[in-house]
Amino acid sequence: MISIDSRIEDARMRSYLRLYLVLGSGNCEGDPAAVVEEAIRGGVTIVQFREKGANALKTPAKKELAMRIQSVCRRHGIPFLVNDDVELALALNADGVHVGQNDEPAAQVRDRIGNKILGVSVHSAAEALLAEEQGADYLGVGPIYSTASKEDALEPQGTAIIQRLTEITSLPIVGIGGITAERAPHVIRAGADGIAVISAITHTEDRYQAAKMLVSRVTDSSTWNFAYVSCPLSACAYHETKLNISTSNLCDKHEESA
Repeated sequence: MISIDSRIEDARMRSYLRLYLVLGSGNCEGDPAAVVEEAIRGGVTIVQFREKGANALKTPAKKELAMRIQSVCRRHGIPFLVNDDVELALALNADGVHVGQNDEPAAQVRDRIGNKILGVSVHSAAEALLAEEQGADYLGVGPIYSTASKEDALEPQGTAIIQRLTEITSLPIVGIGGITAERAPHVIRAGADGIAVISAITHTEDRYQAAKMLVSRVTDSSTWNFAYVSCPLSACAYHETKLNISTSNLCDKHEESA
């Protein structure tokens, strides 16, 4: 379990967001707890239990599954969050809660959970700023790409939304929605601290290898993001500093070489 003596520091939150697994009984092939075990061994750094949809489990079955997944997370020392259900999160003493725009307001959730981790799904600059004001520890931004994992998913926004939000908030950001190993680098280079996935892990035969591949793409892209960029033009001294950059930030004359 994560310490709740104080609010989580941004740097620590960013490290947890690297590879974020979201799952419930409805989007898993096989036992969700076993899927989580394999995924964590492959590199997943945080887990969100999201039991929603037409065939979602009800308590006590929902609570029992949540407890089994939480047990796996605790054994590996990674955060276990509950989507929307604050009562369940408090009953299990989960590490945090994640809420969407149609769930309980973030400010109310913050009051109820104290210093536990609070994540908020946002789809615009206005929603991001409000979430920050109301006590969010990180933002779930998306959908970046088209996804079939959520019945209520909005239209995809592409990586531009991530770039926009990094300009107006310092909160850690995790991108979500249709992210695959091939797409992960684009999300990280846009400024996200990590990627959140569902089917990219849960719908694969080898969850360990799927997670391993995803985290390697995130790590490689993060290393690129924080590399030193030295531009030979005297007017580009800006690029000689260590920055979180994407190809869109490079000077026009050097985009191709980047």
